[in-house]
Amino acid sequence: MTQTPTPTTETVRGLVLSLLADDTAAGPGPDVRPVAEGGGLSTWWVGRRHVLRLTQNRDASLRQRRELRLRDLIRPLIGVAVPVSVARGEWASGLNYTLDTKVPGVSGEEQDVSALGEADLAGLLTGLREVPVRQAETLGVPRTPPRSLETLRAAALRAAERLPAEEFDPARFAQLAAPAAVQLGAQTGAAVLVHHHLLGEHLVVSPDGRVRGVLDWTDAVLGDPAEDIAGLATAVGAPAAVRAATLAGYGARPCLRGLWLSRCDTVIRLADRHRGRARDDSPVPLLEARLRRAWESILLERVTDLRDGPDDVP
Repeated sequence: MTQTPTPTTETVRGLVLSLLADDTAAGPGPDVRPVAEGGGLSTWWVGRRHVLRLTQNRDASLRQRRELRLRDLIRPLIGVAVPVSVARGEWASGLNYTLDTKVPGVSGEEQDVSALGEADLAGLLTGLREVPVRQAETLGVPRTPPRSLETLRAAALRAAERLPAEEFDPARFAQLAAPAAVQLGAQTGAAVLVHHHLLGEHLVVSPDGRVRGVLDWTDAVLGDPAEDIAGLATAVGAPAAVRAATLAGYGARPCLRGLWLSRCDTVIRLADRHRGRARDDSPVPLLEARLRRAWESILLERVTDLRDGPDDVP
């Protein structure tokens, strides 16, 4: 079996020198520094203006090719920047790379989102709903069925029992009784384009709290818009996420569904991390911060009675 090559600093520097020959003719070229690895990608800073992402398996290469086409489709619709690829190709047999422009700003994990930033997020959610589904399918974006909130709630309750009492009180799940989980089941309706990984690390935020860009569209799917509301609750806090979704035209049901998807997910991920079975290697303090943001109280959950509410999914 052929071993998958591992990107090294020398490999990356040689590739960058060939791609930026005009910019490096008078010197050794820009610094290259690894950012992260995960999801079949090795990501590197290239100087101050570029990011290089190298795929490490064939599935990641397929998803990256789809992502590049998808970014072109959504760019005029979502109101925030997505990276632009200035060079692309193969860095090893069957393994792709893209050299992208760096979107100015800092991670949403480092900078709070302002009221104007919430309006930016509303524009993002609105734009995703306007992406033509058939065009996205033509690009190869997969459809994903909605998750069962009842099943997720049961898993989160089991996970909550494994967390230290001072970290999380399982009694907080009394707010989501089993009948409420049924009421917040995904409603029938057309699927929309979903980023599906709207964590703070994928939001680029300016010093004044505006959301300037959204990164990493490799996991985008056609599916339940509540998943992106859930991601925003984890990234910027439940109140800000619900305000943004409401501005985007989503009603109480999808907002509350997204809120509880986020709350269940954050409990499960933190419990798994404590047991050494996490799906990612995010540090515990980061997972704790995400849990706190998702569990911030919002007025909507205290005043909404879904039994008499209409199907308000756009």
